[in-house]
Amino acid sequence: MSSARGALVIACGALAREIAALRRVNRWTGLDVCYLPPQLHNRPERITGEVQRQIRTHRDRYQRIFVAYGDCGTGGGLDAMLRAEGVERIPGAHCYEFFASPEVFAQLAEAEPGTFYLTDFLLRHFDHLVTASLGLDRHPELAPLYFGNYRRIVYLAQSPSEALLAKAQAIAARMGLEFKFQFTGYSGLASRLQSFVAETEPNAWQA
Repeated sequence: MSSARGALVIACGALAREIAALRRVNRWTGLDVCYLPPQLHNRPERITGEVQRQIRTHRDRYQRIFVAYGDCGTGGGLDAMLRAEGVERIPGAHCYEFFASPEVFAQLAEAEPGTFYLTDFLLRHFDHLVTASLGLDRHPELAPLYFGNYRRIVYLAQSPSEALLAKAQAIAARMGLEFKFQFTGYSGLASRLQSFVAETEPNAWQA
């Protein structure tokens, strides 16, 4: 008899808060999660290799594995590797798309191609992941080089608070960009994880 556990999700660390909330609300006690550093988004060429390493490390320990990543700048490399490994991922180019849904994201992108998107995670860590990593804390004069082609900011909100909304508005004001708020909830992330868990644990309770 196999000693493998039920299910594992290999996920971007930027989704940790949302996945933890879904596990708690839905009582997915048989679902384990392995998070990779969100800083990998600054080096997308490393994402495919890191995800594959986790798949091969955990394959014998779990009955099923699912990947909670978009393409995230891998240029199709992640999908090619996952096909070879026989592992599925959440569909979409990035978390913006699967939070908003492909249809809504397409509408937003068509309405204004020059859009900079924010999520709850990116807002919480904006100073580190954007301001510091781009050197804008040391050289604010570089901001037009990075953001000169943007016309607006869209805050795709999963679980918004007054503080997060105020921060998003302040960032837009500082950049001189139009601001739009778009509530998404957990949308595609929730539905795909629910489907994955249901296939692994048919009797699992889901909200």
